[in-house]
Amino acid sequence: MTLHTDDLRKYENVKRLVVKVGSSTLSHPTGKLNINQMEKLVREVADLRNSGREVILVTSGAQGAGIGRLGLKCKPKTIPQKQAMAAIGQGLLMHMYEKLFSEYGIVVAQVLLTREDIMDRKRFLNARNALNALLQLEVIPIINENDTIAVEEIKFGDNDTLSALVASLAEAELLILLSDINGLYDTNPSVNKNAVLIPLVTEINEEVESQAGGSGSDLGTGGMVTKLQAAKVAMNSGFPMIIAHGKEEKVVTRLISGEQVGTLFLPKENRLHSKKRWIAFGSNLQGKIFIDEGAEKALVAEGKSLLPTGITGIEGEFDIGNTVSVCCGCREIGRGIVNYPSVDIDMIKGKKTKDIARLLGHKDYDEVIHRNNFVLSI
Repeated sequence: MTLHTDDLRKYENVKRLVVKVGSSTLSHPTGKLNINQMEKLVREVADLRNSGREVILVTSGAQGAGIGRLGLKCKPKTIPQKQAMAAIGQGLLMHMYEKLFSEYGIVVAQVLLTREDIMDRKRFLNARNALNALLQLEVIPIINENDTIAVEEIKFGDNDTLSALVASLAEAELLILLSDINGLYDTNPSVNKNAVLIPLVTEINEEVESQAGGSGSDLGTGGMVTKLQAAKVAMNSGFPMIIAHGKEEKVVTRLISGEQVGTLFLPKENRLHSKKRWIAFGSNLQGKIFIDEGAEKALVAEGKSLLPTGITGIEGEFDIGNTVSVCCGCREIGRGIVNYPSVDIDMIKGKKTKDIARLLGHKDYDEVIHRNNFVLSI
């Protein structure tokens, strides 16, 4: 289901949605869980489930729960300490969710993901199948990053981007990000009291990106920058995304009913195919291929495949089936899945297709990257 301009903020018919809630909403400034806020969130999500909708909840708060359990006064700085807090807090957080949802007769399931689960195509599809199975059983999946083992996620990760990737792989129709801010403003509202909320964004350009600031909470990791990254995934995947304040009264219910709350990011008319969404947002880049202007024109303007003749160089070591960045000069123009390993591409770069068999002793494909496995940079 793709919502167009005439369908703005009409979500009564949305069947499947993802709700992401941040640490700042779930925790007190002390780091301990805000039980009152959790109860309000669970009540709204349970009501959505009872109305026949399929809801996936992406939650932060594990580290905050661990901090509160140990009575620490500030957020740990080192990676091992953060991992320890996540390990302690994840069970506490899930126990609280299970207890609250059980009061409404709803079964929940814990799903811990890492970026590697999204980057690997097979694991990506396995995650999709698991989520679909849970939703068919009328279970609410509760998803969090597996911070205990995923070092990269703790250093740079955020649940904003994860929620958008989850919404994309689950083919959700709406993504709601609940944060400690009302939405996207024209300037930083914590600095400028006259900052104006932007109710609608149809394109993320340099002007919009300049309006994003850093993380505003001591307990959270994501700021407006990560929310814009999530919005890019959503808009190009064909579903709308809304940023709203998580502590507003009945905020999810009001959003679903069509009330203008927060900032709405409108999806593009032409959504990327599922596989191309994975290439663009989920896959792990293994290297770079540099091309000339003729190859750039063929890829960008004419929608053709990448042939060896237009390749000028490579960077990194990668194998068949890996995803690489395709660059013209210093600009990335797109990403694609290669049909040949880097060592073979280095041998055939700049050569014609008819020379591949002679140079390599075999020719499995005419194209280094087929157009069906290539997506332009977004």
